[in-house]
Amino acid sequence: MTKRTGSADLPLHGGRVPAWLGQRMSVLGGVITEAIVHHYGRDAFLERLAHPFWFQSFGAVMGMDWHSSGITTSVIGALKRGLASRQDELGIYVCGGRGKHSRKTPAELQALGERIGIDGENLTRASRLVAKVDSAAVQDGFDLYLHGFFVTADGRWTVVQQGMNGDKRQARRYHWHSAAVTDFVDQPHSAIDGPQQGEIINLTDRRAAKARDAQLDLLTVLGPDRILEQFLELTTAPSLQGTLPHLVMPVYHDVRPKDVFARRLHGTLAAASEQGPVDFPDLLLTPGVGARTVRSLAMVAEVVHGTPYRFADPARFSLAHGGKDRHPYPVPLKIYDETIRVMKSAVQKAKLGRDEELGALKRLDDQARRLEFVAMGPSVAAYIAGETSASPELDGRSVFGWERDLRSAERHVTDETHGGLGRASGKP
Repeated sequence: MTKRTGSADLPLHGGRVPAWLGQRMSVLGGVITEAIVHHYGRDAFLERLAHPFWFQSFGAVMGMDWHSSGITTSVIGALKRGLASRQDELGIYVCGGRGKHSRKTPAELQALGERIGIDGENLTRASRLVAKVDSAAVQDGFDLYLHGFFVTADGRWTVVQQGMNGDKRQARRYHWHSAAVTDFVDQPHSAIDGPQQGEIINLTDRRAAKARDAQLDLLTVLGPDRILEQFLELTTAPSLQGTLPHLVMPVYHDVRPKDVFARRLHGTLAAASEQGPVDFPDLLLTPGVGARTVRSLAMVAEVVHGTPYRFADPARFSLAHGGKDRHPYPVPLKIYDETIRVMKSAVQKAKLGRDEELGALKRLDDQARRLEFVAMGPSVAAYIAGETSASPELDGRSVFGWERDLRSAERHVTDETHGGLGRASGKP
């Protein structure tokens, strides 16, 4: 039985991921993956990738632009790099990517099949079919330019691919999951993400089964009367799309209060304040580590343990490590690096049978969920303002530079401006 999990509007967003962030995304993405596999297994990780809300939140917690289509490229790239050295250990492999990398997917799958003993031919066929379905059978105005193929050592897979509509500056992301696919041309998607475009041609919809058969008939003898009959049957069929959740990613870049479920933010803040000292006494004695790091860890823990309904506000996860374009605030590298250090330590100890640190992260997430119904806290705007103010001390950085340097330059310009005005008015 196939499943479709929802849709989302994804504005196109220019720019590249800077090396200082891309490297950290690879490390954090890798350890989050390991934590999920440790707790729930490889299949659970594939299921999360196939969920559009979780995928967007995953990218946001790693410091990417929370609202944009760029999350797709950056997450796939980060996982491909971050899992490369441990793919055989985890049994999770990442093939494909953007542009020319997407075209290498069949060769990568064939080589992988020969190396680890899975059916590379069948996986290659699956890769080509999903690309053909989303480029030809689903004619929605988006041209595919990205194809990421995630496969496990036992041959299960998830595909995340994305198309672009340059005229409308929009993108649409398509999610596939092998556990849900019974027929490549009969509602195979686990989700399709992208802006509403009005009526589209989707020959993979179950309601289009007769249309697919009719196309074959048209090659032989059928005339216009039969074509009209088929058209009426399809256009009067009840729609299922209205029952699915729809995530709208706005064009504006800043994080606004309406984009965040404040009570869940308050639960995270309260858990970091109350549960952090209980679960992380040794960690909190480490210089530079405190409640701020634990707050980020609580959001990372939710990405590891959260259920699908909790990811309807991806903007909230950008409050863990900010964003590369200074939205909601510059990436606090001190906090980001401490998050990576704690996660790596927890995962490494769990491999040795010592689950106390990963268990503490799980308890932190559990506590945040309990407290969100009773905790009070700052407004979203006040929280963002506080993080922005503290950014220079936390080694805040964006594509525009180090925050402390930007603030210094802004003060210099202000002083020069005031000095010039003073001289123009005759003051010393």
